[in-house]
Order: sequence, then structure tokens, then C-alpha cells
Amino acid sequence: MLSSVRVRFAPSPTGPFHIGGARSALFNWLFARRYGGTFIVRIEDTDMERSTKESEENILAALRWLGMDWDEGVEVGGPHGPYRQTERLGIYREYIEHLLQEGLAYRCYCTEEELAAERDALLKKGEMPRYLGRCRNLSPEEQSWLEAAGRQPVIRFRVPEGKVVNVNDLVRGDVSFECNGIGDFIILKSDGIPTYNFAVVVDDHLMSVSHVIRAEEHLPNTPRQILLYEALGWPSPEFAHVSLILGKDRSKMSKRHGATAVEQYQEKGYLPEALDNFLALLGWSPGGEEEILTIEALKQQFSLERVAKSPAVFDLDKLNWLNGHYIRQAPLGEITDLAIPYLEKAGYITTPLSQPKYEWVKMVVDAVREYLTCLSEITGHVAFFFADMIEVKENEAKEILSGEQVPAVLAALRNKVAGSGELTNSEAKLLLKEVGKETGFKGKQVFMPVRVALTGSTHGPELNQVMVILGKDKIYSRLDRALDMISR
Repeated sequence: MLSSVRVRFAPSPTGPFHIGGARSALFNWLFARRYGGTFIVRIEDTDMERSTKESEENILAALRWLGMDWDEGVEVGGPHGPYRQTERLGIYREYIEHLLQEGLAYRCYCTEEELAAERDALLKKGEMPRYLGRCRNLSPEEQSWLEAAGRQPVIRFRVPEGKVVNVNDLVRGDVSFECNGIGDFIILKSDGIPTYNFAVVVDDHLMSVSHVIRAEEHLPNTPRQILLYEALGWPSPEFAHVSLILGKDRSKMSKRHGATAVEQYQEKGYLPEALDNFLALLGWSPGGEEEILTIEALKQQFSLERVAKSPAVFDLDKLNWLNGHYIRQAPLGEITDLAIPYLEKAGYITTPLSQPKYEWVKMVVDAVREYLTCLSEITGHVAFFFADMIEVKENEAKEILSGEQVPAVLAALRNKVAGSGELTNSEAKLLLKEVGKETGFKGKQVFMPVRVALTGSTHGPELNQVMVILGKDKIYSRLDRALDMISR
């Protein structure tokens, strides 16, 4: 049992909430919940040009939709705030000054043109681009001359020469980095805004973060951050870098593989339980063969020991299968409420619904939900329930209505319905059975023409459900129309 687990999810609000960010948030949240720890949500908004309030709200709304509550952070507060980096600039400045006074950082006056020339020269020699320390040992007089010339300095961290940084990663194992390949890196820009690597170290330390669980692409940042922890005299947290998410073609997940933003899946009618289940299995396995895992099961089973090193493949077919399962298992009222906006947008209903109409819509949803992989698909399965008249367009369906037995079958059903009481599932089944006995036809010879006459199609929900939902009046009109069409 781990003690004092404190983890954070710290997104940059520069666009819609990406599915990869949701996976990172989920892993942190599950880890905190598994070990009774604290989950912190911090906003890293120091990219002043791209960060927006709308993006922040999008991220927080998506976290709430996915069921991830947070114990500290934006909107809920806590003892280590503020939780937006732009509100912490004074805090960063204090530690910048400390590093400058200790000689562990220095002012750099190089222009973009000078840095570009340095990068090009290194690339031509086949070396990794890095800062070579042009301003490392400037005298006070040289600094004064450069400032008088109007140059605005950045602050660079003085990377120790000849040192090797070892990272004991909880997912990737031991990873080593040579400091000579890093170069002195910027920790404060000329506009007074800290860089990511510096701000994240200060924030994680002051917020007592115990484990940093994040995407593999952040691994190259880790040696820089460890050097900063050491320079400030602070212990490093544990690091765990989870694998990238790839498309089915094994390339990095992008828009060509499907939707990449969480809100797109919400808009399409995926359930948060299904998306949580799916995301948890992207790079983590529960140990057994079971793949359908409730959020409670995930909280009880999640551990970093079972997070894989290899990349995770985003398989939309698997997500659709999971979502279809959750749609079928969810309470009917819940699924109906979620389906109503799609039905309204398609023009099938207008809200608010009366109670009788709502109960009728529930029956429609119940009849078709086994065919759905996401709720937005419902509009493609229910048109015949709402239509006043239906058209028989499929060649196969037209051929079925041309059968010799069809007029007798449809006429017999019309008579049976007319003489029946209130239609129920069992009553509808009985009527269809009686039609077969009365006409001498069986199975598909009865069911298929009735289905085509009532729905216009050869496929669809259980026929007895269709009859109950349509009701007597629509059954009469559709049987009459089919009989009229046959007699021409």
C-alpha cells in the first residue's frame, strides 16, 4: 500500500481536450483513487498566445463528464493554490532569483538570429542542436553593455558538464541521459513567463506531488526537471511515462484515425463509462481476460505495474463494441434521456414531451438500442416509427410483397388486430401465430411480408415490439397501403 499518494493532471488550455490527455488524466485519477490519495487539477496556461478560458472550460467539463472528480485545484481550491500558472508568477520569480544568486542560472542575451546560426552549425556537423553557452560567463560589464544595447535577457539554467542523469521510471525502467547533450536551457523567458520545465518543477514540489504520471513524449523533459530539483535542493517525485497512443496503422494518433477530442465522442453519443473503460485499456491491462470493467472495478485494480511499455493502439471497433454493451446495459430511462436530443435534432420529436409521449419514445429506444454502437446512430433506425407513411424501396422488400400468400397474410393480420384488445408484446406474438394457423403459412412467409408492410424494410427490431409501438391505427393504415400497392 502506497502512502501519501498525490498526483496531478496539468493540461495546457490551448485547444479541445485530446483523447490522449483524457487517458493521462484517467491513469492519474485511478492511481489516486486506488491508493486513497489526492488528485489535483492544475492549469498550465503560460502559453499566453494560445491559452483560452474556453479551452480550460472544455477540459474541466470533459473531466466531469468522464466522472473524474478532483480533490484540489481549479474550481475546488486547496492549500497549495493558486492552481493556474499565470496566477503564480511571483512564486516562480522567487526561485529564479535563488538560482541566479547561487550561480546555478544566468542571464542570456543571445538573439534569435544568433541561436538559429548556432543550431544550423551543429546540424551541419551532425550534432544535436543545443545551446553552447555563449552567455555562460559574461562579466557584469558585458551584461551592462548588452542591456544598454536594448537586449532583453532570458534566464538559462546552468547544466552541469559531464554529468549523467539517471531516471528510474516506474514504467520504462532505468533511463540515462548525458548532460553534455542537453545544453543550458531557458527557465524564464524575456517577458517574465517561466518555461514549462521550470514551472512544473516548482509547482509539483510546492504541491507535494508524489508521482508524475504522464505521456512518454515528456520523457526527454525529465532530466532537465531532475537537474532543477537537485539545484533547488528538493527531492524528485517518482516518474511514470506511459506509452503513446497509435492509430491502427501504428502511426501516431491523429484526426485521420477518427475523432481526437473528447467532446466529439460525447457529441456522437458515447457513454462516459464506455470511454473510461476503453481509455483504461489503452496501455494498461487488468491481469485477467475480462475487458468490461466498471469504474469501481478500475479503481480497485489499477496499478502502474501493469502499464505496458509498448504503444497502445486506438481501436475504434473495440470502443464501439464496448459502448454498445454499455448502451444495452444502462437503465432504459437514462438511455432514453440521452437519445432524446438526437431525435429532436432529426425532427422526430419536439420537447418537452408529455408523459405518454415520453413512455412511447422509451419503447422506441428499447426496440432499437441493441443495434447501436453510439447514440447518434439512433436516427438511422427509427424513421419508420415516426413516419405517417412508409415507402418500400429495397428490391428484396418489394420482392417479398409480391409473394402469392402476402394478400391473405396481411388481410388476416388486419382482421386479427381489429378484433384484439390493447396490443402488448405477448398479444402481438399471439396474433402473428394465429395468422399463420388461419392462412396455413408459417415462419418467414408470415413474418417477412408483415415486417415489410409495417416498416418498409426486411430488417429491424422484433416484429411484436414494432406492432406494439406503432399501435392499431398505424398498423391499419400501413397494411391497407401495402394491400393497395399489391392489388395494382
